[in-house]
Amino acid sequence: MAFRDAAATRQRILEHAQRQFGRHGYTAVTVKGVADAAGVSPNLITRYFGGKDGLFLAATQVEIPVEPSFDGNRSELGARLAANIVRRWSDTPGDDPLLVLHRAAGERPEAAEALAAFLDRNSLEPIHRYLCDTGLDDATARSRAAAIDAFVLGVSTRYRILRSALGDPAELQTWLSTTIQRLADG
Repeated sequence: MAFRDAAATRQRILEHAQRQFGRHGYTAVTVKGVADAAGVSPNLITRYFGGKDGLFLAATQVEIPVEPSFDGNRSELGARLAANIVRRWSDTPGDDPLLVLHRAAGERPEAAEALAAFLDRNSLEPIHRYLCDTGLDDATARSRAAAIDAFVLGVSTRYRILRSALGDPAELQTWLSTTIQRLADG
């Protein structure tokens, strides 16, 4: 009799789902296809994730440690954020859960909500808090944080979704750094 490890099985399903959603998008992926790739019954996907929507949301969970970007003077915020952003874009493979979520946001309301929650938690609110901590009033900090968040999302869409050439990573980082800093400084 085989030993059954629910946590390992769930993780294996998630890994296969991340790969498939990353390569094929939400619409083309099926529960059966993920189950077959993971070597499990489709019923386990329903049990663990509630179906395809739940599997997608679980497979696109992303945690990015943002705190290091907020250590230091506001005058260097653009450089720190740009370095982390370009590193993520350059070092994360095409099946990056955040990229998958970003792509699916236009077709799935759940994906749009998950992306908005991720951006609020990992971009907008931390930048807002940091700017407040550097002496800006709440309203000014919030509007500048919103501008930075929207700018980075727009560049991400252009660069990662629409695949526009925005220069080599060093040029992109310099441009992002300068623009983010201008937005932070007002």
